Amino acid sequence: MSVEYRLAVIDDAESIREIYNREVVGSTSTFDLVPRSLEDQQVWIDEHSGAHPAVVAVDTGRIVGFGALTPYRSRPAYRTTVENSVYVDHSEQGRGIGRGLLEELIRLAGLHGFHAVMARIVGSNEASIGLHRSCGFELVGIEREVGRKFSTWLDVALMQRMIEQGR
Repeated sequence: MSVEYRLAVIDDAESIREIYNREVVGSTSTFDLVPRSLEDQQVWIDEHSGAHPAVVAVDTGRIVGFGALTPYRSRPAYRTTVENSVYVDHSEQGRGIGRGLLEELIRLAGLHGFHAVMARIVGSNEASIGLHRSCGFELVGIEREVGRKFSTWLDVALMQRMIEQGR
């Protein structure tokens, strides 16, 4: 596997948008209901720089996945905590790309001085829960029926990993 992980740039917007929008319209991996436009995706990339970066996984010149760190909550006391998200192109799942993205996000969280990384995962997504568990996340709670998509109530698993500073 020759996958490279790097910070996302504006030219990655269309590839990221394609991966994400497939999940918007066909899965419960995201609670977004409306696909993103190219402009929306470009704004999203602009918002994910500095301490809250977006990263992409690139294999032979093609983006096969992406992930990001976002502020966990808007109130100031939460500033040392971030939330992660990871998406892998449907045709590339099972190759370890999600793990590579998550490990890179954890590394960047440590470098930016964050203390905790949170993951909010739809309760039925056992693959993502397993991925996070394998990267040191612990289940800290279940939010019952907090989302509704495709006429179904959805639970969210809340997972957390503490960060060793400078790593």
